[in-house]
Amino acid sequence: MKRNRRTSAVAVLALAALVTGTGAGYAATTTSSATPMATHAFDTAPATATATAPTPSFHGTLPAPTGPYAAGEDVVHLTDASRPDPWVPSSGPRRLTVTMVYPAVPGTGTPAPYMTLAEAAGSIQRRKLPASSGVTPQNLAGVTTHAFDGARPRSGRYPLVVLSPGFEDPRMVLTSLATELASHGYVVALVGHTYEDGGETLANGETPPCAICDDPALDLDSVTASRALDVSFVIDRLTHGNTAWPLAHLIDRREIGMAGHSIGGAAADTTMIADPRVRAGVNMDGAFLPAPMPGQINRPFLMLGRAPYHSAGGHDTTWGQTWDALGGYRKWLTVVGADHTSFTDLDLLLEEAGFPTPPLSPARGVVITREYVTAFFDRTLKGIRRPLLDGPSPNSPEVLFQY
Repeated sequence: MKRNRRTSAVAVLALAALVTGTGAGYAATTTSSATPMATHAFDTAPATATATAPTPSFHGTLPAPTGPYAAGEDVVHLTDASRPDPWVPSSGPRRLTVTMVYPAVPGTGTPAPYMTLAEAAGSIQRRKLPASSGVTPQNLAGVTTHAFDGARPRSGRYPLVVLSPGFEDPRMVLTSLATELASHGYVVALVGHTYEDGGETLANGETPPCAICDDPALDLDSVTASRALDVSFVIDRLTHGNTAWPLAHLIDRREIGMAGHSIGGAAADTTMIADPRVRAGVNMDGAFLPAPMPGQINRPFLMLGRAPYHSAGGHDTTWGQTWDALGGYRKWLTVVGADHTSFTDLDLLLEEAGFPTPPLSPARGVVITREYVTAFFDRTLKGIRRPLLDGPSPNSPEVLFQY
């Protein structure tokens, strides 16, 4: 799919985004239009600033993880010498920044920042946040994450889950999910896809801006294909030979999963097709670019999106195509009242900054995402049955089982 081939349906979604302060997301639709669409709530913040006065000073806090372990954090920098950067070949080989989040001993380490100052400045600039929002690079970088730099790891081996964010989103927007998974006994790799968002700080200290975000002819299938290569390379460097992370011994190399939001969710199935080491996948509110063919994925897969957009018979036809093609254990869930970013940290941070939010409370969106994604990986990577996945729950009335 190319962004210069969008139908008027997306223009309607973009208009709705301007009214509500929430975006439709690049990987949330397979239709097309010549009208540029809003990607996220941050994109439309200036339009809503006059309607709802933001707080004068932003103090963001993510919810604490609920598992028995603390969440330790390290940042590693990787260079794929075998592959030139797909978006800026003149920059040399593909360089990636990855945040590793792991089960840790409570009370050890120091509070980890949400992002670097340069990453925060890039995100604010990319999302066009007005000065009146009170969001500055300093307080965005200082969002409370409940992750701890240099924390002492818990002994043992744990499944690895790779997380990939939405297009234009830095890796940090999946931090609350990462800390939750780590607290329940997973090693998590949050992958920053260089040149695909407001900026990922690289090993040399540079934080290059997005090189492809404003390309009207961008082929989104090429983005998911590139992300699949990024993820496979990250898995290689974490599990083979002279590993790139000093704590790689924590990883159970036989149990690897991947989850992504928006185009990161699309990349999950693309990665699974190309890399059999990824045993289970999750797509959170992203179209499938392209949709898999029957027989390509015979491993567990969770489709978790907003209702009614990603409900059976909804606007995104790739979900029905994918459901029919999937083999093995599969679940298709939608969430009433959610918007595209309910499955990330973004809605919660926007609410804390005083901006409008969707009908589903941002805190509830985080809870639902954490509970169902963790339950899915518990079942598929650890072999632990979670009744939450068996059918509708009175404790989660917003979650609809499509099949």
